[in-house]
Amino acid sequence: MLLSVAPAAAEALAPAAQSKPALRLVPNLPDPAGTPEALDERAAIAQELARTPARISAKYFYDQRGCELFEAITRLPEYYPTRTEKALLIERGAEIAQSVGPVTSLIELGAGNCEKVRLLLPALQPRCFVGVDIAGDFVQGAVDQLAQEFPGLEVCAVGTDITAPVTLPAQVAPGGRLVFYPGSSIGNFNPSGAMTLLRQMRALAGQGGGLLIGIDLPKATAVLEAAYDDAQGVTAEFNVNALRHVNRLLGSDFDTSQWEHVAFFNHARSRIEMHLQAREALQVRWPGGERTFAAGERIHTENSYKYPLPLFMQMLTQAGFKTARAWTDDNDWFAVIHAQA
Repeated sequence: MLLSVAPAAAEALAPAAQSKPALRLVPNLPDPAGTPEALDERAAIAQELARTPARISAKYFYDQRGCELFEAITRLPEYYPTRTEKALLIERGAEIAQSVGPVTSLIELGAGNCEKVRLLLPALQPRCFVGVDIAGDFVQGAVDQLAQEFPGLEVCAVGTDITAPVTLPAQVAPGGRLVFYPGSSIGNFNPSGAMTLLRQMRALAGQGGGLLIGIDLPKATAVLEAAYDDAQGVTAEFNVNALRHVNRLLGSDFDTSQWEHVAFFNHARSRIEMHLQAREALQVRWPGGERTFAAGERIHTENSYKYPLPLFMQMLTQAGFKTARAWTDDNDWFAVIHAQA
């Protein structure tokens, strides 16, 4: 379903004679040693664990193993968002490119394996691509591969937490930027956090730039819950793996066998919630702290909000974007939106 029709036309990305090497990773992430940044991160994790209910930020899903597990999730039959969004990018790619107009720099937040941006590069033909992801080594490998596939495209990887303002390499021009944020990842933030991130995207896009973003729309509860609690247990392993990541960062002693995956749709807040539930009474320790969990007590690990399209369009306006066009699939399950800065 096309909500705003744009004329179709886009030339293929012309390959150059020789590929350009990928710019190396910009190391914005805190070093896991005793730096002030790393100490602050450990303190923040411990503070969240001390809350009632306890929490672990969803960003800790994405260590190397977590990224691999998420890739596996996207291929599951129950997980509709990835294949639905990819189909939209393929089928509407020329129209999207016409709506976006000339792009100098394409900046993908939460780039991961850069799979979806491959579908846009031939139509958008940017001079430069920047892959930004909290899993720095993972995105560096993906960007290196992209450099081989698209000779002549300048590419670089930035390893950073996208919830903080992103510092781009000096090679990225200030004009003609398109921020790309696929996968409905904006739904992982509560409404106020989503607004903060959208405003940061507006600043990153700069004057005359824009945003191309994917959002998951409300739908039948059975479809939603199956997507986050698959029959093969891949999502469960993805959720539990966050405890291993926290153990490395915090020095805690979570035993993953003591925890089980729980996912359900919260109708009142229009969001999927993921939790880790203690199978038994237990105690978790870390340097300078500890916490006792009762049997059945939960750690809240993720939300995934499902925004109605009109509401999200209003949020884009509040974040400083002027106009927006949206494309949805035939089932109205997913939307890809272009918003001009």
